[in-house]
Amino acid sequence: KGKCPEDAWDESTIELFLHELAIMDSNNFLGNCGVGEREGRVVSGLVARRHYRLIHGIGRSGDISAVQPKAAGSSLLNKLTNSVVLDIIKQAGVRTVTSCFVVPMATGMSLTLCFLTLRHKRPKAKYIIWPRIDQKSCFKSMITAGFEPIVIENVLEGDELRTDLEAVEAKIKALGAESILCVHSTTSCFAPRVPDRLEELAVICGNYGIPHIVNNAYGVQSSKCMHLIQQGARVGRIDAFVQSLDKNFMVPVGGAIIAGFNESFIQEISKMYPGRASASPSLDVLITLLSLGTSGYKKLLKERKEMFSYLSSELKKLADNHNERLLDTPHNPISLAMSLKNLDETNDAAVTQLGSMLFTRQVSGARVVPCGSVQTVNNYTFKGFMSHANDYPCAYLNAASAIGIKKQDVDLFLKRLDKCLKTFRKEAKQEKSVSERSDSNAAREQLED
Repeated sequence: KGKCPEDAWDESTIELFLHELAIMDSNNFLGNCGVGEREGRVVSGLVARRHYRLIHGIGRSGDISAVQPKAAGSSLLNKLTNSVVLDIIKQAGVRTVTSCFVVPMATGMSLTLCFLTLRHKRPKAKYIIWPRIDQKSCFKSMITAGFEPIVIENVLEGDELRTDLEAVEAKIKALGAESILCVHSTTSCFAPRVPDRLEELAVICGNYGIPHIVNNAYGVQSSKCMHLIQQGARVGRIDAFVQSLDKNFMVPVGGAIIAGFNESFIQEISKMYPGRASASPSLDVLITLLSLGTSGYKKLLKERKEMFSYLSSELKKLADNHNERLLDTPHNPISLAMSLKNLDETNDAAVTQLGSMLFTRQVSGARVVPCGSVQTVNNYTFKGFMSHANDYPCAYLNAASAIGIKKQDVDLFLKRLDKCLKTFRKEAKQEKSVSERSDSNAAREQLED
């Protein structure tokens, strides 16, 4: 049926299935006589076993999705993986998606491939409208493709940073629709930025006839992000959405899924990829989905959502205890942010120091964002870099509830964060006490004089 099985397969069944695919590739035929430059020869037995002897990769020199006659097993693996992944995307919430393919590049380069495909359809275009998100790879994806990003600053609504729709439309009118390659929007992101207003952006793109590419990096695990994509495609225009394999399916870094609602356009993107490609990302995600089944994957999605609620409530308690607050970002379904206002006021370097302390205590993934940092990326200078805004009101700390997170991860993080913050409070009290004593001594000396 080309769909992900409801129930998980055991490891021996998966291995049997992969060996059956491998023996369909010519490099594994007993009487094979190869006289070409690429015959699937592998010197190391360890390398051959690591890849289940599926050595030929996927696609042909002109199309990553094409069938390779001497690699029937690898070609079947590719077709099945794309079909199974399409089924999972539908089940995750984008019901009307029509086509997708796994590409052996991470999200940034996969976005670049989308932009390069659009170049041929819009030869006069040189700009990409991009609501600001402070993450280097999605910014570099536009530069690498040879386009000029038009950065749209976000609007502060309460604690949340949201899409400035008026600024987007004003830029389209000012530059002219023909000169704009696409709108490049984002779903999954670090709080206090929240997913872009996808429905409204999709309507704007539809009205002006401008393509719309969505960076859905780790959005498959969020029903809210997937719902935004589905609704955007229903009311307006979304040409393609790109998501990472490692962030959504817990496989090694190196692959992404490019998906969309127009099958011919997604095929155009796959044909833009030059040459054949590694089968490793496809193999990894297929093994993972077979070992989970749809029931197992849905269970992980449910647990992630529950852990988000737990992390949110517990981080709020911790923030209150330290006279800070959990920033109110109800539109962000994955990431949370806790203010570090008191820490920032105590010592300029304290915020950055907290990040170092957490990292040395084996807390990975938590980000501390100081006020006013400036960074230049490809000759573009971003003020307040990492905070998605020029002047966000306070320093803060990020934590995310991503797929696979466990209660013990949350508890251990909160325990270590609490300990670090207490250390800062203790040091601040000591400094204050020393300062008060020195002031008192100075006053006494003045009276004596």
